[in-house]
Amino acid sequence: MQNPPVVKAQMLIRRPVAEVFEAFVNPEITTRFWFTRSSGRLETGQEIRWDWEMYGVSTLVRVLEMETNRRILIEWDNPPCPVEWQFTPHGEDATLVVISNRGFAGSDDEIVAQAIDSMGGFTTVLAGLKALLEHGIELNLIADHFPDIAH
Repeated sequence: MQNPPVVKAQMLIRRPVAEVFEAFVNPEITTRFWFTRSSGRLETGQEIRWDWEMYGVSTLVRVLEMETNRRILIEWDNPPCPVEWQFTPHGEDATLVVISNRGFAGSDDEIVAQAIDSMGGFTTVLAGLKALLEHGIELNLIADHFPDIAH
């Protein structure tokens, strides 16, 4: 593949940047809209395990870099695949979150399938975050995405 895909998903969240950033580093919040369990809070240099118990899957997350309220860079999966969150304030009460994912591996068809899955997954995560932070609603989007697989 000459130009490997870079997935970008983004959403404006009408909450202050510190609150939106905290939602991704604090598993007490993140488990309300994304994964179901985490071995700890995101901190630079840490390796954390995220679980999606309804699907019986998990991933190890290596936190490569963090800039409070600005950026998070992790690697997950095998081979390592980087994921980056960027947080840009929009006024005092809104934050643009941009999630980028790259480094997909396999055949060209497998790489394209992974990129499409990543785009859909991160878009769903951002929609769940928006509902939670703006309206206090837990939509269960991740569990409901594949209801026949979830247990």
